[in-house]
Amino acid sequence: MPGKPTVGEYMTRDVETVSPDDTVLTVARKMADSTAHNGFPVTQGRTVEGFVSAGDLLLADDDVPVFTLMSADLIVAHPDMKVTDAARVILRSGIQKLPVVDDADNLVGIISNTDVVRSQIERATPGKVGKLVRTLEQIHGVDLDEERREVALDDLTPTQARVYADELEGRQYELERGLAEPLVVIDNAGTIHLADGHHRVMAAHELGLETMDAYVIVPQTPVDLGMAKTAEKEGLHGVEDIEIVDYARHPLVETTKRLQ
Repeated sequence: MPGKPTVGEYMTRDVETVSPDDTVLTVARKMADSTAHNGFPVTQGRTVEGFVSAGDLLLADDDVPVFTLMSADLIVAHPDMKVTDAARVILRSGIQKLPVVDDADNLVGIISNTDVVRSQIERATPGKVGKLVRTLEQIHGVDLDEERREVALDDLTPTQARVYADELEGRQYELERGLAEPLVVIDNAGTIHLADGHHRVMAAHELGLETMDAYVIVPQTPVDLGMAKTAEKEGLHGVEDIEIVDYARHPLVETTKRLQ
């Protein structure tokens, strides 16, 4: 993806809204029924009139229309705006979500602080992929293709025998909020080796997820991968073969204890 990422690339396009004439009770119920919303754009047709948050509803009477208490002095973003600029607005204003409007001031999406973080993660991962591709090309002398797709966890062959329990909670937090980096895998003649993302995979497995987003490296001709030999030596055939060890057995802790 050339250039700096734009709001249009990372915004959520399917936006839930409320009407100016909706009552506090109606909006509060809608908010309570949703686990992902603590506020809604207030729209008349496609035009944004304001934004109503959970805080705006506090102490208001149930039958009061939300246009009387919504925030009408709105900060909005444009789809062509750079994500980094949207991030500055979010940081400085303390607003967690910015409505996104087009040139006609029609609502076309919404961008959140979570979307901003995700954009930075996804920009960082291609550099990691590119480095791995160059290394494989140099070692094996083959041409490689790259693609982005969902991969089934059951189809993955791990190349790391163990992960650490203390890191899984953080990876689960990221997955639940859409902040996890894509995996990096190598599809070698149909055998998919996991090159990067073992903690993410195990966190996803613990959450009951079946697929994950991944950068997939595909050798144009099959190669004899060193990581495949490692997997075979460790008896790794699927994610269920990865051992989860507790924090007390983490090498960093063991090293620290030896130094004391």
